[in-house]
Amino acid sequence: MRAAGHDFVCVPVHVGPQDLAGAIQALRGYRNCVGSGVTIPHKIPVLPLLDELTDRARAIGSVNCIRRNPDGRLIGDNVDGAGFVRGALEAGVELAGLRVLLLGAGGAGRSLAFALAEAGVAELVICNRDPAKAAGLADAVGAAYPDVPVRTGAADATGFGMIINATSVGMAGKDDSRLLDFATLSADMIVADIVMKPERTGLLQAAEAKGCRVLFGRQMMDGQLALMRDFLGL
Repeated sequence: MRAAGHDFVCVPVHVGPQDLAGAIQALRGYRNCVGSGVTIPHKIPVLPLLDELTDRARAIGSVNCIRRNPDGRLIGDNVDGAGFVRGALEAGVELAGLRVLLLGAGGAGRSLAFALAEAGVAELVICNRDPAKAAGLADAVGAAYPDVPVRTGAADATGFGMIINATSVGMAGKDDSRLLDFATLSADMIVADIVMKPERTGLLQAAEAKGCRVLFGRQMMDGQLALMRDFLGL
């Protein structure tokens, strides 16, 4: 914002699930606010509280960015997946043609799944602790991108070109050893984690020890910045 000459600040607000509706309603009255980010666990529950969704957010079924119009109307978008793809490309990683194992089918996982299919991955396999949620996401992505094979699978990296953790497991140093059998990682893989803190999660440490190329959560966030700026009308 500062680099673009805008006089804005970004303020973190800690909102519990029981207070989400009140926080969104309050946002309508903040006349000096251009919008808000949305993070876990609110990316899906926030949908019915907004006035409008972009086509992308509607298809994904998840929101991570809200624009507040001058009249107080709130419009939701999701640039998680597009930001991940942009960050990967800026790091020199070509996603087209890769077999990808995606861990997680929540708000961020949904966005990444659609963006990866749009990027032309060779196959997308979705693993989630709730198999029904993974299956529902696989069906939705497959319907939107019929040329991309999409299915559910186990947390086994064998044979994949890229493994992505799109869950919050590993955040704040929490043990993520059950996320994936690290023994199935090999040096020819690219391993990405959307968790930003710590920068090197247990998964990424294990991947680096195996000689894998890694992508950090910060790269996905950096990839979103221009997309958020454009969506906010700046």
